[in-house]
Amino acid sequence: MTPLDPAEYRDIVRRAIQEDLGPGDITTRALVPAEARATAVLLAKSSCVLAGLDVAAHVFAEVDSGIRFDASKRDGDRCASGDAIAQLAGAAASLLIAERTALNFLQHLSGIATLTRRFVDAAAGRIVVLDTRKTIPTLRVLAKHAVRCGGGTNHRVGLFDGILIKDNHIRLAGGIPAAVARMRDLEPGRPIEVEAQSLAEVSEAISAGAEVIMLDNLSDAEMREAIDRIAGQARVEISGGVTLDRLPALAALGADFVSVGALTHSAPAADISLEIALDPDLHGRSAAR
Repeated sequence: MTPLDPAEYRDIVRRAIQEDLGPGDITTRALVPAEARATAVLLAKSSCVLAGLDVAAHVFAEVDSGIRFDASKRDGDRCASGDAIAQLAGAAASLLIAERTALNFLQHLSGIATLTRRFVDAAAGRIVVLDTRKTIPTLRVLAKHAVRCGGGTNHRVGLFDGILIKDNHIRLAGGIPAAVARMRDLEPGRPIEVEAQSLAEVSEAISAGAEVIMLDNLSDAEMREAIDRIAGQARVEISGGVTLDRLPALAALGADFVSVGALTHSAPAADISLEIALDPDLHGRSAAR
């Protein structure tokens, strides 16, 4: 798995730390001596697919460059419950300060990767699983990395890198033929994708020469008819109401892609914890959560 460029998350991490830390950790400052040292382990508490490990490591480094972070896994790896993900060592206070922010990134992104892998496994190679732009604002680059970690494929990163004529564009442009013709004039050579919400719109998109036709919230019977009409004249994407239970049947219809907003807007967080072992001079008191 190609790692993210730190430039893509450095500022995000700094803002996240500042959001949590503010003027200082009042609990840790009161309970943990500044000179105390500790070791810790990042531990998978349930099966998951990892994503965001470099981001989590950067959180610890940003809080305290003296923290040692030794990963035993990497993004894209499957973890079983009980697997050690990384070993850490450093100032106990710094580990506590960084803990929640690092886990927030790691749990959220690993949750996306884990759910994506479930969809990809259910697709069984018969259809390409795409993500969408339904991401937490400012975290899209991380979410889309997590989708790749789970074996999924990124659709558009944003409005700037692909043409997708959706229902509201069609209404404002005066219909599918007019919308496609205008795009051809303004962006010659770029592939055009058109959202179709009925069989009539599918036929219009075919006639207009769209390279990709998105079948949005059509019934299975309508999708079969649409794919028969398209007959290889355009690539086909299925969208809307896609669930794990439905995916095997959708994959059998013969479409090229299926887009799943739930990958990034509804993935449950992976269960990952940081277990800290404090030095004896703290008398075995456990770190506050």
